[in-house]
Amino acid sequence: MTHDEHGTGRTGAVTVSDLAPVQTEPAENAAPRKVKRPYLYQADLFRVVTFACVIADHVISGCSAPDTVPAKGLEMLLHFTRLAFFALTGFVLVYQYARRPFTATSFWRRRFALVGIPYVVWSVFYWAYALYLGIWHLSIGQALWQLVVELATGNAWYQMYFLLVTMQVYLLFPLIMKLLNATEGYHKWVLAVCAVLQVVFMWLFVHPPVLTGFLADVWGRIYVVVIAYPLFVMLGAVAAWHLDAVSQAVRRFGPWIVTATVVATLLTELDYLRGTHNGIPPMQASNIFLPHMIVFFVLVIAGQYTVSCWWASRRRPDSFASRAVSYGSDRSFAVFLLHPLALQILAPYILPWEAGIGMLWTTAIVYLLVLAMSLAGAEITRRVPGSMWLNGRPMIRTDYAGLVRRAFGKPAASESRG
Repeated sequence: MTHDEHGTGRTGAVTVSDLAPVQTEPAENAAPRKVKRPYLYQADLFRVVTFACVIADHVISGCSAPDTVPAKGLEMLLHFTRLAFFALTGFVLVYQYARRPFTATSFWRRRFALVGIPYVVWSVFYWAYALYLGIWHLSIGQALWQLVVELATGNAWYQMYFLLVTMQVYLLFPLIMKLLNATEGYHKWVLAVCAVLQVVFMWLFVHPPVLTGFLADVWGRIYVVVIAYPLFVMLGAVAAWHLDAVSQAVRRFGPWIVTATVVATLLTELDYLRGTHNGIPPMQASNIFLPHMIVFFVLVIAGQYTVSCWWASRRRPDSFASRAVSYGSDRSFAVFLLHPLALQILAPYILPWEAGIGMLWTTAIVYLLVLAMSLAGAEITRRVPGSMWLNGRPMIRTDYAGLVRRAFGKPAASESRG
């Protein structure tokens, strides 16, 4: 399990949001009781599409060499998922809690339980899995210290760092709410400051300071710190605060937003190809921290949200598409945690398959297999005691006797959740 400067590996790359599905709920400890806010179905589709792109990114990385120009160019575009999820995290949290009383302690207690416990459980699992694979050859004491380091850095496996950043957003969220309240009417300037900070950080990441020893190690993992993504967290937060204005902009300028997204995507890819044609290695040319990538990331997030709103405004609750999106959104966190394991299991077969049917067909087949294996694993982990610890979601209780009766044409109890 090797890593490049993006925190990616040959068997996959990482980029994950409040990963649990969007739920509107009464404000904690609030009085008087307030009515729930409307459910945002566009957030479900946004999440599902982004997760599908996450898996595609990892599979392409696992099925291609680091110097493959087309593969790295596609991965560069798919890396929008990292920033999209940070924007979604800010969006979901502010939508739930904006202008509603809540206490930091109750918020932290709930949110850290939903993400923090699965983070520890799966970090331990992937740490043990790495030892089993022989990635680390350590004594017992060294292995235990390695676990401590991985818990602190989000490095137990290549996707785990995202949960660490998410928990940092949770830690700062009460301050974010205070900032939004204190700067009411000036949020565009808040975004402007965050944009400047984002450009500065990305420039420093591409042109790192000369450091050695411990400081060099810290800088090498700066992508696991929330300060690396200020614009995208606040972009989602401000959008949720001004949701009515955002919805109006989507209705009025939606086609232009989507067109700008397509143009930005083409120009970004052309710039990458120009760089590789001039001798820049694909890994360097596809660096997502190049400052000009900010424009692409912001536009693709806006474009995807626009398309998601179009879908939400036309969705039929009983349609297959609606049920599939709801199902995918509900299982998304479990799939995120499990799909690198599925990809690693398939890794020994990738090169032989590529020798027989080529990289393109192998990539497509591996993608479908990873998706199927991850969904199967999600179904299993959602139906065992301790589902909350594994998935941050309640255990699904199934009436298996009822399913048997239904198979033989007898009335059956419906599936319920505990």
